Formats: sequence, C-alpha cells, structure tokens
Amino acid sequence: MSQTLRNDLMNDLRNLAFLNEEKVNNMTDSEVEYYHWLYLEEESVYNLM
Repeated sequence: MSQTLRNDLMNDLRNLAFLNEEKVNNMTDSEVEYYHWLYLEEESVYNLM
C-alpha cells in the first residue's frame, strides 16, 4: 500500500469516534484496510446487513 493511500485511510479511521489516534497509528497496513472496509466502504458489512 502506498504511503499516501495509508495516510488517507488512517485519517478516515481517526474521524470515527470509537477509534483513537494511538490505536490507528499502531495498526498494520492490513488492519487499516480491514477497518476502513468494515466501517467506511459502501460494501461494508454494516451496509450489507
């Protein structure tokens, strides 16, 4: 994952009330992608329910 993409995804995740900046900063690339998909993508698990 490019650093620019990672930064963009991390900024989106930091804006979620239940994820603090420290937790987001310590995530691996895979975790960043997963949490972004889980909570922010149009085809996220919450939108599919």
